[in-house]
Amino acid sequence: MELQGTVKKVFETQTFASGFQKREMILLTQEQYPQPISIEFLSDKINLLDNLHEGENIKVGINIRGREWTNPQGEVKYFNSITGWRVEKGTDSPSEPVHATPAAQPVAAASNENPFADEEDDDLPF
Repeated sequence: MELQGTVKKVFETQTFASGFQKREMILLTQEQYPQPISIEFLSDKINLLDNLHEGENIKVGINIRGREWTNPQGEVKYFNSITGWRVEKGTDSPSEPVHATPAAQPVAAASNENPFADEEDDDLPF
C-alpha cells in the first residue's frame, strides 16, 4: 500500500535495550480532511528518513500490521501499526489523486449494410 502527503514531523531514532531501533514520522495526508498519520520505520529502514524535511511532499510504501495482546486482567486487546519500507520524494506542489480511466474502445464505422443479410431464414415467429 502507499500513502501520499506532506512531512509534518520526523522524530529521532529510538534504540531499545535489545538493540532494536525504530524511528517515526508524521505524514499529513492530502485530502478534503487531512489526517496526521504516524508511520514507523524499523531497523535498517530508519535511514530512509535522514534526508526528509518538514513540509516536503512524499509517497510512502507501507504495510499495516496487527497484533493481539492480553492484559493482566485477561482482556484481549488489538493494536495496529503502520510500518514504512519505502520513501519517494514528490513534487513541491500537492498533486491531485490519479483516477483510473477506462481504455478508449475503437469506434466501428457506421454502415448501411444489413448485418443479417447472409444468414439463412429460420422458421421462428419472432
